[in-house]
Amino acid sequence: MKSPKNIMKRIHILILILPLFNSCFAVDNFESTAEPITHSLWDQLLKKHVSNTGFVDYAGFAKDEKTLDQYLDLLSSNPPSKSWSANEKLAYWINAYNAFTVKLILDHADEGIKSIKDIGSKVKIPFVNTPWDIKFIKIGKETLDLNNLEHGIIRKQFAEPRIHFALVCAAKSCPPLRNEAYTAQKLDKQLDDQGKRFINDKFKNQVSGNQLKLSKIFSWYGGDFKKSASVIDWVNRYAQVKAKAGTDIAYLDYDWALNGKL
Repeated sequence: MKSPKNIMKRIHILILILPLFNSCFAVDNFESTAEPITHSLWDQLLKKHVSNTGFVDYAGFAKDEKTLDQYLDLLSSNPPSKSWSANEKLAYWINAYNAFTVKLILDHADEGIKSIKDIGSKVKIPFVNTPWDIKFIKIGKETLDLNNLEHGIIRKQFAEPRIHFALVCAAKSCPPLRNEAYTAQKLDKQLDDQGKRFINDKFKNQVSGNQLKLSKIFSWYGGDFKKSASVIDWVNRYAQVKAKAGTDIAYLDYDWALNGKL
């Protein structure tokens, strides 16, 4: 029998290497000839069941779950093709991530969950058996999980740090779920607006001239932001109060409670 020490060592190795496999996963072309789709069904649901502050009425979504499923089927049947513009593809994937996250919460609502982290096994191994590793997302012929969407496709294919202001994993400390669908035509303005809303929300980020207490998103994905500017530069791009260069950064505890009610 292997000793607990050796078992933990192997688990630690898995935790280190599995994200690499996930980041290598990318579906660059689903052999699709689909035209860019409309996200109007998702837009209608968001306007109906998400407040201006990003509070999600999951019970309301449950009542309209047939409409949500229609939209998810539309996504599944029309994966992006090479002919789509970058903004058409990115809007598709952000909407897909957020819509399938709502679906995941609804699928487990009868379990009395208080957090997305309550879904599945009580013992979670990153990139193995977390809620983000559940293979329930059908895109073309592929069956994917939320980690595939975020790390294998969105982060890998798009050099766009502002995605972290738009992808919402159903937690209070996440950026607010926008109550309109992302579209290619408005994507740049929508992402900038999300940056303003997220950074100036004092529950999620606390910015002053001499002190920064930021969301752990800036720690977890610091490398994505720093490819184009420092974290402080990114914060100052959107913050109403500007932080001084060289200000020390601390990170707030992340609240994983649901960003709405079931």
